[in-house]
Amino acid sequence: MGLCYSKKTTSVAVNDAVSSAVEEPTPASVQTTPFHSPFPAGINPSPARTPGRRMMKWPFPPPSPAKPIMAAFRRRRKESDKNFGYSKNFGAKYELGKEVGRGHFGHTCWAKGKKGDVKGVSVAVKIISKAKMTSAVAIEDVRREVKMLKALSGNPHMLKFYDAFEDANNVYLVMELCEGGELLDRILLRGGRYVEEDAKGIIVQILSAVAFCHLQGVVHRDLKPENFLFATKDDDALLKVIDFGLSDYVRPDHRLNDVVGSAYYVAPEVLHRSYNSEADMWSIGVITYILLCGSRPYYARTESGIFRSVLRTDPNFDDIPWPNISAEGKNFVKRLLNKDHRKRMTAAQALAHPWLRDDNRPLPLDIFPIKLVRSYMRATPLKRAALKALSKALTDNELFYLKAQFRLLEPKDGCVSLENFKVALARNATDAMKDARVSDFLTIMEPFSSKKIDFEEFCAAAISVYQLEALEDWDKIATMSFQYFEQEGNRRISVEDFARELNLGPTAHTLVKDWIRSSDGNINFIGYTKFLHGVTIRGSNTRRQ
Repeated sequence: MGLCYSKKTTSVAVNDAVSSAVEEPTPASVQTTPFHSPFPAGINPSPARTPGRRMMKWPFPPPSPAKPIMAAFRRRRKESDKNFGYSKNFGAKYELGKEVGRGHFGHTCWAKGKKGDVKGVSVAVKIISKAKMTSAVAIEDVRREVKMLKALSGNPHMLKFYDAFEDANNVYLVMELCEGGELLDRILLRGGRYVEEDAKGIIVQILSAVAFCHLQGVVHRDLKPENFLFATKDDDALLKVIDFGLSDYVRPDHRLNDVVGSAYYVAPEVLHRSYNSEADMWSIGVITYILLCGSRPYYARTESGIFRSVLRTDPNFDDIPWPNISAEGKNFVKRLLNKDHRKRMTAAQALAHPWLRDDNRPLPLDIFPIKLVRSYMRATPLKRAALKALSKALTDNELFYLKAQFRLLEPKDGCVSLENFKVALARNATDAMKDARVSDFLTIMEPFSSKKIDFEEFCAAAISVYQLEALEDWDKIATMSFQYFEQEGNRRISVEDFARELNLGPTAHTLVKDWIRSSDGNINFIGYTKFLHGVTIRGSNTRRQ
């Protein structure tokens, strides 16, 4: 769904294209600039924008004699379902003007308030046709979008939401008018890409907006340059994220499975139908790649070709201008475009990355370490010892983020408890967080409510082995941490006990034996890294619950 000044490309609901993406061979990579260009020949010509919506066609049974009767019932039910309960006096309160944007489900117009608090105020009105709400899902999408816009409205990177109206034909969403245009237009005006320093300022604003959404339990699912608007035409204007029509609520420990988004920006795990907020971080990686070099990291002429590229190919970091981009900038993009979603940075972690880090800019609270602490509390003593050893080998870059998150929990006497986590979430909560039931996943930590952890143990609990494995100096970190583990945590262990620690069955005992030193029966270096990472052996039919 489009918003003000938004010349929307249609977001995809992918079905058959995903299947062909998996089955067909990968085409040769094509390097090209990312957008249709309004400029003369020689200035970044472009392929077409995001391919259109594609829906699965299902076979239907033969017509039923009762079909006309059932159709009448369905029409009547749909008509009643489309009564949203919003105010019906839109025309009395606002004067509608010219159209400024169009999307698949409706269009956006300029309007001016006629009375009350909004008298004389210019606003954007998103008009959604009820005739296009042909299913209960579409109706629920509109209800959810309105709830999200209301809940998220207070953040500086979100559009101010005024009100929702309806009549027999349309739903009207009245929001702040952004007159600075799309991020896409700014890219084009700059010749197709941003210089590195200017790109940083854009990415910081995008990450700030997304970090806020993710903390509230909202995953956007359609992040792209067209869905970011500048508040004014000034060069340093505030950037705002728009279009929550495809967004959804998700708890940190849950996964979504519906395939939605825009083809060039869709994450691999979305195509595999199991994803969470990490999918948004992939999209930000694509946007950053475009900002820095002026071309898409994944491109093909067909939708299925794009998906094959996303699943099977790696971006090009060799051609101009990448040799002139800083090592920190390239590392930042690579850490977001990691096909393993577990190795991607969160939005708050990305803001702490050396490429963007600013000691004077406070980091937002991140739900991710809270999720990791919960797992740590349930871990065995041996696993905790292994993680404590790993935490002692962390670099200053990782510690910068962890120190910031620990401070945000407002420790008392140098320690935090379950109550600190609850208070921190409550302090940042909106109605969206309540609708997403984000705080519910803390209930499993109730047995540990009396447990207090200091910063050293917090570091052990709040680190992700998968993310550390994505670092260039992982080998050095692993080697150093094993030395600490040898001194303080390693011990003699049987093959059977170590297999249970690894959650493996008897069929894996032969393999596990190789991870224990024959000289003293302690875990060796390979066994230590396997233990940290976790392994899955096909055929290990016994699993510890």
